[in-house]
Amino acid sequence: MTAFKEDQFPPQTLPEVAFVGRSNVGKSMLLNALMERKLAHVGSTPGKTRSVNFYKIEAEVDFFLVDLPGYGYAARGFKEKEKWAKLIEQYITQRETLQLLVHLVDFRHGLLKNDQELQEWISQIGIPSLVVFTKADKISKGRHKGMLHSYIRKGLKSIEVPFIVSAQDKSGVGEFRQFLTQYLNRG
Repeated sequence: MTAFKEDQFPPQTLPEVAFVGRSNVGKSMLLNALMERKLAHVGSTPGKTRSVNFYKIEAEVDFFLVDLPGYGYAARGFKEKEKWAKLIEQYITQRETLQLLVHLVDFRHGLLKNDQELQEWISQIGIPSLVVFTKADKISKGRHKGMLHSYIRKGLKSIEVPFIVSAQDKSGVGEFRQFLTQYLNRG
């Protein structure tokens, strides 16, 4: 189901896990790797997701996986990005079935200014969020632990120690999938 406006959101019947992150964080690739099938379109330029996309996932606990538009850099105009921000805000603040917000962050860069702003806003409204670092394959494994601890010391907010994943080589994706299953089973 695709929604360009709030009144197009589906009825709140199942738990929802929403994915949010910068336009160039690799969100679509991770969603596809996580579900082991092509759900989201992977574009050649950032900012392809312009709507809120709901994917019904049938698992131990059925749920909606929700793909939110990216923020930050995107090959789109200011007015369109402003519209996305409003749509994201409406979704996050008004969905009672939202169980978890997965905040995707490029591991190479850590939390940039707009990631930090998102973290502050999410913590103020009290939505559980989990940081997942993407593009782990771009950094040597020997540096992962030190970089992760550095980002944690800088004050990132996450309900668990962040996952470090790569949609490219699938590292960390299985562990992240297992966490989501356990999280939804706690219900």
